[in-house]
Amino acid sequence: MKINFIDLQAQYQEYSQEIDKEIKEVCTSAQFIGGAKLQNFEKNLAEFTGVSHAIGCSSGTDALLLSLMALDIKTGDEVITTPFTFIATAEVIAFLGAKAVFVDIDEQTYNIDPTKIEAVITDKTKAIMPVSLYGQCADMEAINTIAQKHDIAVIEDACQSFGAEYKGKKSCNLSTIGCTSFFPSKPLGAYGDGGAIFTNDDALAEKIRMLLNHGQNERYRHKYIGINGRLDAIQAAILNVKLKHFEKELATRQKIGQAYSDGLFTCKLITPYVKADRTSVYAQYSVRLKERESVVKALGEKGIPTAVHYPMPLHLQEAFSELGYKKGDFPLSEKVSKEIMSLPMSPYLTQEQQEYIINALKEIHA
Repeated sequence: MKINFIDLQAQYQEYSQEIDKEIKEVCTSAQFIGGAKLQNFEKNLAEFTGVSHAIGCSSGTDALLLSLMALDIKTGDEVITTPFTFIATAEVIAFLGAKAVFVDIDEQTYNIDPTKIEAVITDKTKAIMPVSLYGQCADMEAINTIAQKHDIAVIEDACQSFGAEYKGKKSCNLSTIGCTSFFPSKPLGAYGDGGAIFTNDDALAEKIRMLLNHGQNERYRHKYIGINGRLDAIQAAILNVKLKHFEKELATRQKIGQAYSDGLFTCKLITPYVKADRTSVYAQYSVRLKERESVVKALGEKGIPTAVHYPMPLHLQEAFSELGYKKGDFPLSEKVSKEIMSLPMSPYLTQEQQEYIINALKEIHA
């Protein structure tokens, strides 16, 4: 049985006529940057999330970078975040000369633990950047309360949680700024790189639009030092097609996620914990188990692909050695990184495929 970790081919076949038509329209118009396709996509993104401003950009990484730039984060500033995430979260902080200040995770959700944030706030702290990992939002209400108390901004790294809900509101509409990624493997994925930034602050939105276009406030007039962070019209057109079907796919993702959890209930592993006041879009379906390497090998021999998100927390990465953290500083992040394993997940995972995966895991790791 052939099983893809993420079945992007099946998704394309489902929407191919609509997608091909949109791509042809962009090519025929020759308007590859900006234009009606991007404007329409941004309008639909804003409506979907309930936010005032949705701004397409070149990647999830650039969305995070542009957000920090809009908040004037610079050398000597500190931004609080989690060490258990993809490197982009802390990479953009370092890129601007600021310092990433790490806080350990909650062991149930794998998101940043809000109870540990206030202890590391200093007069240099300018923002908190929680990550909504694996598709479930961090505890944004608690984080926002701390931020308001100390008059600092919150940027939700929602690169894995677009479409998730937290206390009745959509991810990306929960803080000062929300950022997401449209990398092809994300729940809403482009056919290349892409991302978006969300805010209800008119001034921030205006500034971000300038920053992603070389800091221009009008053609060849540059108010800021910016970047080339624009979202291509072809990617906007493709994403707009997928967005029309997104709610249906989210429902399927949640159904598949629940079927995994129900089927693996008797296994010696830890399935994802989703809090009652929020939903997960299952960007990954990640379980924790001992003897991960032997299980990965055994599943691979049965034709079942797996992935590890993430095998080494950021505070132990060579790139962040100058921060001075050491092994043992964030024990939960270190523990989870040794045990986490992601299983195949997409709205196109068939019941037969999923049952095969579940049965294989039961046989290997009962």
